[in-house]
Amino acid sequence: MPSRFLRLLWATGPAVRGAWLPAVVAVAVGALVLSYGAGYPGARALLLAVAPLVPVAGVALSYGPPADPLPEVAAATPGGGLRLALTRTVAVLAVSLPLLTLAGLLLPASGAPGAAAWLLPGLALALATLALASFTGCRTAAGVTGGGWLLAVLAAPATAPSGAATARLAGQLSRCLDGAAAQSGWAAAAALSAALLLARRPVYDRPLRP
Repeated sequence: MPSRFLRLLWATGPAVRGAWLPAVVAVAVGALVLSYGAGYPGARALLLAVAPLVPVAGVALSYGPPADPLPEVAAATPGGGLRLALTRTVAVLAVSLPLLTLAGLLLPASGAPGAAAWLLPGLALALATLALASFTGCRTAAGVTGGGWLLAVLAAPATAPSGAATARLAGQLSRCLDGAAAQSGWAAAAALSAALLLARRPVYDRPLRP
């Protein structure tokens, strides 16, 4: 049992150490400070816009170079390859999902979707990043999925008149996250990404691009 625990700790280590974990805490605390310290009414909307990027960043930073100094060894071990990538992704999600959702629950709604509305999108984007990484490498994959999300939610607020950006952001987030249609779409995206990831499993038996 101790040896199994140590192996699991080694496997998840890069996913919860370094700058990523303090960054997750900083996002959660920053949203609370922005709301209750600065009195900004759109703190939940901003948190919901940023939250899905946190698992994506965690995936990018926790697998492959430079997280694994010897990527050939990590890919070739019995617990390596896709299994190792999924173990670290679960560790990333286990930290970020509850922490950021709790922060969202503590913030005033102010027209933004519910605090848990980002959970399926966060999962879908993390799985899409892993699947795309088998073609492009983790960093490029994270840039594509994270950039696509930012473009979807920030394009409309960026062109809003002065003073209307917060309301426009809340409305755009509602279109992307609220309702059965939106959530069903994210669930389908997560399922398709998982299927593609399983189909690309052999690629993870060798080192991915950085």
